[in-house]
Amino acid sequence: MELASPPGNSSGTVPALPFSSLSEFEGHMSLALHTANANDNTSLDKPAVSGPIVASLSMTLGVLSNIVALLILANSYARLRRRSKAAFLLFATSLVATDFMGHVIPGAIVLKLYLSEGVPATQYARPDALCQFLGGSMVFFGLCPLFLGCAMAAERCLGVTRPLLHASLVSATRTKVSLSIIWLAALCMALLPCFHLGSYSYQYPGTWCFIKVLEDTAEADVAFVLLFSGLGLGSLALALVCNTTSGLTLLIGRMRKQRCNRQRARSHDIEMVVQLVGIMVTSCICWSPLLIFGLMSVTRSYEGSVGDDLATYRMLMITGVRLASWNQILDPWVYILLRRAVLRKIYLVTKRQVDLSSIRRWEPNSLHSAEKTTVSNHV
Repeated sequence: MELASPPGNSSGTVPALPFSSLSEFEGHMSLALHTANANDNTSLDKPAVSGPIVASLSMTLGVLSNIVALLILANSYARLRRRSKAAFLLFATSLVATDFMGHVIPGAIVLKLYLSEGVPATQYARPDALCQFLGGSMVFFGLCPLFLGCAMAAERCLGVTRPLLHASLVSATRTKVSLSIIWLAALCMALLPCFHLGSYSYQYPGTWCFIKVLEDTAEADVAFVLLFSGLGLGSLALALVCNTTSGLTLLIGRMRKQRCNRQRARSHDIEMVVQLVGIMVTSCICWSPLLIFGLMSVTRSYEGSVGDDLATYRMLMITGVRLASWNQILDPWVYILLRRAVLRKIYLVTKRQVDLSSIRRWEPNSLHSAEKTTVSNHV
């Protein structure tokens, strides 16, 4: 059976393909597939459309939370300037102020990068001045809360276990000097890439910058990440030891039933230790993943064993930095919620509920026993 020739082809032969050979056709198809895959990868590397909205809401929540906490702490510091709690309040106010700046400055840059749809994946390894500043800000505002939390825990541990030594050593001037040293140490750490000790680079999906932990990492990058993560995890560990010591000391003091005025002084210590435990737990949950994921990523990258797991490590890093950003939002709520006035109200409400439930549970039994007593008396 003969196929009819298509219209316009009077010779009856099959029209020629637009490619002169099969190899040319295969080359064209492979080029088309490569272009399509490149377009898909480009679209995957672009930040999500909802990114600016989420970043704006997170930034607004963090700013409002820090402002409220600053007002509470400033009011408390003005009232308790000459008491033993003044040093703790000065540390706490500095921590919240640092969290506030650390939320506004990097947050504004990240929001700008989101609105510009981020940096292409081909430019990740070519950081500009904006990336250098953002990376340095991430390191500085990341280490400061961890250092301050550790210093606050050490100060309270000294105040609880050695109150006389604390009174002779701790003063407003020395507290301010300690704050300056902490900020200076974090700043020196952030400026190490300026002396070619490590480097910053854009991170997936091109909307933030951090220490280079993936792709073409050098020995200096590994050392930089080890130092950053080591200082962060060391601060958390030291804070854990100090807070545990303070808590056990307060617990033993309560069990010994000390004098009434001593109990009143201890109530301030309990409030501060509870707040420190809240800060420590928040920092551990929010910062530990980024510190650990950074170590994992840079080690695997330097060994050249990332391979097909590159996308996985990218997602681990972005998950870690998102958790770390919540530290600056949750820290202020530690001071807002874990105050003596709030804790006392929670205690009274809980106690009232427990009393009501016990009354409801025991009331039928009491009536039943009363009826039995009445019956026995009549008999």
